[in-house]
Amino acid sequence: MNLDIIDYTWIFVAVVWLAAAFRTKQPVRQYSGAARAVQIVLLVLAVMLLFVRRVQMGYLGTRLFPPSNIAYTIGVVLLFAGVLFAFWARFFLGRNWSGEITVKQDHQLIRSGPYALVRHPIYSGFIFAMLGTAIAFGQLRGFLGVVLAAIGWRLKSLIEERYMVEQFGAEYTNYKQSVKALVPFIW
Repeated sequence: MNLDIIDYTWIFVAVVWLAAAFRTKQPVRQYSGAARAVQIVLLVLAVMLLFVRRVQMGYLGTRLFPPSNIAYTIGVVLLFAGVLFAFWARFFLGRNWSGEITVKQDHQLIRSGPYALVRHPIYSGFIFAMLGTAIAFGQLRGFLGVVLAAIGWRLKSLIEERYMVEQFGAEYTNYKQSVKALVPFIW
């Protein structure tokens, strides 16, 4: 198996993310509905489309542009930028972070750092990083994976926001009105 900087970057992200998961507050409320299952399926499909390169996927393996050092370099730069943005957000969220939709014990509403730019900067960062990965690989399936991941994280963010409105009331509602969800100033 030939691994490159993209593979090593995502392996590093997975290790750091897993290690950080053990340093969070206890949940007091957790969502486990059907929407969670849909979100997980979408992310698993996205990851498979992006990273299982050994499997032939018919027309999904179609290259959207010829392989080039320029496309690869642009992709890697976007990957790094997205990962750094997600790490920055994870740092600001601190022990309030969870991989699942939860309200934590003594949960705090974080509005500084990347949370002043978008309400869900971890998702934004990872979508951006996945887009970089798709550009570097150049296949249709990678871009489809980015779309599926974006849909999955948007679904998850909508449920999270219901929890945050219930937890923080008008404070979160005002935050929603002043800061976009995933793309600064746009969406």
